[in-house]
Formats: sequence, structure tokens, C-alpha cells
Amino acid sequence: MKSLKKLFFLLIIVGLIGAGVFYFRDTKAPELTMTPGSGSIAKKSTLLLSLNDEGTGIKTVQVFVIQGANRSPLLQRDFPPQTKVADLELDLSVLKLKQGGVQIEVNTTDQSVYHLGKGNSSQQLFSFTYDTRAPIISIRSKAHNFTKGGSGLVTFSLNEDVDKVGIQFGSYFFPAYLQDAGYYACLIAYPFNVKESEFVPRIVARDMAGNERQTGIYYRAKNKKFRHRKINISDRFLTQKIPEFDDLAPDETDPVKIFLYVNREVRQQNRDKIAEFSHQTSATPLWDGAFLRQPNAASLARFADYRTYYYKGKEIDKQVHLGQDLASVAQAGIIAENSGEVVWAEYLGIYGLCVIIDHGLGLQSLYAHMSQLEVQPGDMVTRGQVIGRSGATGMAGGDHLHLGLFVSGVPVQPIEWWDAHWLRDNIESKLK
Repeated sequence: MKSLKKLFFLLIIVGLIGAGVFYFRDTKAPELTMTPGSGSIAKKSTLLLSLNDEGTGIKTVQVFVIQGANRSPLLQRDFPPQTKVADLELDLSVLKLKQGGVQIEVNTTDQSVYHLGKGNSSQQLFSFTYDTRAPIISIRSKAHNFTKGGSGLVTFSLNEDVDKVGIQFGSYFFPAYLQDAGYYACLIAYPFNVKESEFVPRIVARDMAGNERQTGIYYRAKNKKFRHRKINISDRFLTQKIPEFDDLAPDETDPVKIFLYVNREVRQQNRDKIAEFSHQTSATPLWDGAFLRQPNAASLARFADYRTYYYKGKEIDKQVHLGQDLASVAQAGIIAENSGEVVWAEYLGIYGLCVIIDHGLGLQSLYAHMSQLEVQPGDMVTRGQVIGRSGATGMAGGDHLHLGLFVSGVPVQPIEWWDAHWLRDNIESKLK
């Protein structure tokens, strides 16, 4: 009899321990986060609510939107057992909200029996500003004249902070930069390969809530035709240059195939790399007056020359020369054509040893095929400062300088920036 009592008592103890373990096995409330968790939102904004409970799992969630005296239900969801993680998108478009402050209240519980079966619960309040008005764009600059292959500047003001602003047409987007005086300045290019009918620049401004406005500008676009040139590739040239590119085409042994790979694939890779440098730019101009021409340098090739390459009388490739080739004497001193910060000073494929200088607002200059560099990234250079020596590194048949100019990574003709009159009328007068 005593043994039965002991066994019964033991069973009670075990049962109480088991019940205690079951009751107290999950005492931690679910975790919840909202993305974004604050700031400005609009009717089309997507809010992501993330729930997590690694214990017994999520049981329910309720979401309310509070504005003034109104508390409106937005979402209610029950979850199946063992739901550990849930991501829910909140759609505000189903509610009629007013401009101004708004709060989102989230209540969630788990599957635990803690708190007398009610489970653990979490509640959190998120505060936002509800904004459905797109930015107002006020154009400051008046005359906008563009020549194909050239550059231009547009200035304008906005009435609120934005997370994206610039000028767009087709697949091109040129960022605008806020100036100390409170207006935005945007350098843009009229790309050499864009048809006049496709060059329709529009200012785009998107605020912090995602509201976007676009507006056109008054402008004149001038077409321009570019030269076509024939380039003969000789065995002597291949013998001289291909060893420099062997490591770029390790699977090829034929000199002509190596040349074609470098002229096509490596050329595009290098241009993509140059476009990346456009993000490393000053928000304000660093240049000082008109760009200087290289001293005593004759022009060998022009910007946007269309080149057809021949080998032993047979056409093998076509490319466009996106710079100005200049030559004087071998290993001539190369000057920075204007002031700015060096963002690249190293070997770069077809351009060989080269220097890239940032002049601000996305404007950058490239000095290629050099034999010697006298600057390094981070250096601030002044207009006319010697930055290296000319050479024949990269895809160059002889000692010369390949000068490239880029606006937000898009190549433009340098000749405009050499012209003080053009610079004053089209750029500097608008910045003043």
C-alpha cells in the first residue's frame, strides 16, 4: 500500500514537473520588425512586416492604422501551428489616409500556453509621415543647346528632399547634384549614337515617400555627322602589341583572334569600368575655367570616328573611337587639362597606363597610353599640372595621348570644353 502511495505521489511530482516544463517552455514574446520602420510613405509604398518566433511559433497578428482619432484595421491573420517566420506586405492603398502623420500598430501572439493560455504577445507602434504629393520642379536655366556628342547643363530647384533626381531619356540617366546655393545642377550628354528623335531629356525627381514627378525642358538639339576611317592591322602591329594582351585572352593563340577579343570584349569591359568611376564625383564643380589643350599637340584622330578594321584586305571589325588622339614628341609631358581629383592612375586594358581625373558634377577626363604616371588616386591636381608622360601602352600603334572626356560615364567630345566662349554660355553662366 505504501508503495502505491509513493508511486502515486511520484507520478504527481513528475506530472507537475512536466506541466511546469510545458507551461514555461516558451516565455519569450514574438519578434517583429517593419521595413521601412519610419520616414515618409505614400499610397503606393510597400511596407514589409516580418514576424519571428523560434519557440512555439506565431499564432495571430493584427495591424491597425492610426491617424488622428481614427483607428482602422488593416490586417488580421491566424497562422497554422509551427509557423516560425512570416513576412507580410502591408497595402495602404485600401485606406483613405490624409496628408500628415500616421502610426501603424502591430499586435502579435504566439502559440504558447504561458499567461494562462493567452500566450506571449508583442505590441509595437511605428510612426510615419504620409505624403502623396510629388516634388515641385522649378527650372532655373533658360537656354539649353545640345550638339550630338556634346554636353550641356540644366539647373532647377525642388520644394522637398528627394532620394532620386536627375535627367533621363531612354536608358540614360544623369544624376543632378545639390549645390550650396540650394538649387540642383545636372550635367548631361547628348550621346553620339542617340537619334535626335530619341533625345528628349526630362527632369525626374522622386521624394522620400516614392512620389515621382517628371517635367520636360526647353532645348535645341543639333545633329552632327562623324567621320568614317579605315584602320589596317598589320602583322608588325600584331607582333608588337599582342604580347601585352596575352593574359587577357589566355584561351587564344591566334594573334588576330586575340586582337579581336581585346578590341571588342576588353574594350567594353574598360568602358564599363570607366562608367563606374562616374559615381566617384564631387557634388560641386572642381574645374577652373576652360580646359587646356595639350601644349604643341597635333590632332591624330577625332571623337566618335567610326573605324573599320582590315587585316590583309579583309574587314575584321568595327568600333567607334571615343576620344581625341593627340601627339607631339615621344614621352611628352601630359598635363591635367583642368583641376580635380585623381580617381584612377594605373593600367587599364586597351588604354594602357592611364589617369582619370574627376572635375565634379560627373565630369571626368581620361589620359591614356601613357609611359609614366606622376600622380596617384586621391591626389588633387591643378589645371596645367604635369601628371605623366605620353607613350604607347595599351592598344596604341605609336606614342600619343588618347584624351577622353565623360559626363556621368557617357563619352563626350572634348572640343567644347576647350572653348571658353562655349563654356561661359552653356555651363558657367548657369552655375552663377
